[in-house]
Amino acid sequence: MPPSTLTPVFVGLRVGLHALFVGLTAFVVVRAVVVGAPHLPAVLIVAGGFIAVYLVGAGWARGGVHAVSGAFALGWVAALSGLWGFLVWLTPEGAFLVFPLFFVYLHLLPGVWGVVAVGVSAALAIVSLGMHIGFTVGGVIGPIVAAAVAVLIGLAYRALRRESAERDRLLAELLHTRAQLAETEREQGALAERARLAREIHDTVAQGLSSIQMLLRAAERDAVEPSAAHLRLARETAADSLRETRQIIRQLTPSRLDDGLGAALHRLGAEQSHAPFRVDVHTEDIDLPMDAQIALLRIAQGALANAARHAEPSRVTLTLTAPDDDSVLLAVGDDGRGFDPGAVAAAGASTSFGMRAMRERVDQLGGALEVVSAPGEGARVVVRLPRHGVGVGET
Repeated sequence: MPPSTLTPVFVGLRVGLHALFVGLTAFVVVRAVVVGAPHLPAVLIVAGGFIAVYLVGAGWARGGVHAVSGAFALGWVAALSGLWGFLVWLTPEGAFLVFPLFFVYLHLLPGVWGVVAVGVSAALAIVSLGMHIGFTVGGVIGPIVAAAVAVLIGLAYRALRRESAERDRLLAELLHTRAQLAETEREQGALAERARLAREIHDTVAQGLSSIQMLLRAAERDAVEPSAAHLRLARETAADSLRETRQIIRQLTPSRLDDGLGAALHRLGAEQSHAPFRVDVHTEDIDLPMDAQIALLRIAQGALANAARHAEPSRVTLTLTAPDDDSVLLAVGDDGRGFDPGAVAAAGASTSFGMRAMRERVDQLGGALEVVSAPGEGARVVVRLPRHGVGVGET
């Protein structure tokens, strides 16, 4: 998956925090050397240990752990806090290091504990400054303002991370859906081409062989030997070719439809026996072209999948009827929580791909699709297709 667009932001924040730690620690050391701090060796040792511990934790996280966590995180935070407390006791400039520590607390400590740690460390910084240089307005207000700013930045950072994680999840889901869509389109294209070939073979070769067979049978009755024997052999050859042609047609049609659309729909309902809802299937024996059978079967599968995924129904009803000699009607209804079809359509293809795919199938066959639903009132998908021609498997 491609990196998040927010990755440079997080990298910049981490680099800035590292630079802040190193820069402020260097300032404490330089300041102690310049002013000749009374505990200069101790300041140098503690400052070196402080930055070393920080870099060890930062390197650990960079070396493969997405974020330092668990016992290591608590130990690392405790070590940094202890060294900082010792440093701020040795020199007042150590109080400056509390600002980057605020972000460590907010990032590593869960929930309100990070804010509590910020408050406690700010109070310690105020007390240490008061002990070294006396309590002043700047010495009190400075750590408080820094703590407030750090808390606001930390909360914004957490919100940004949540937003980034959600974007990454949605992007991964989108890529997965796109791959599924490509595979589905490829499969649908292959099935449509197989169905087209089956129709063409049925309407040309199979019908021609059937006619040849009937003509040869009629000629055979009026012929005399040895011509009758040749006609009989030709008729038998045509019959064998017709059987082979029908076998090819059956192989080109989806195996699920071997026994017809009605049987396929009943099997589809039986396959949902593990689902937390009941599926009732009612069908009539209807002769349909193979492309219409495939379309209705796929629409029924999609409608059942949508009901199972979104509707939380207790019952789904699937009905296939022929209201007249010119059309066939497929209805899939449920008693689930329903939805607003207008809102789904307005949301676009990202949330209504299944419905859009159904409409495209219906439009290709010159039919009509109607969706009746309302929040809390279940949903009903009704498809009406014209009955053109006869089934591919018949002659």
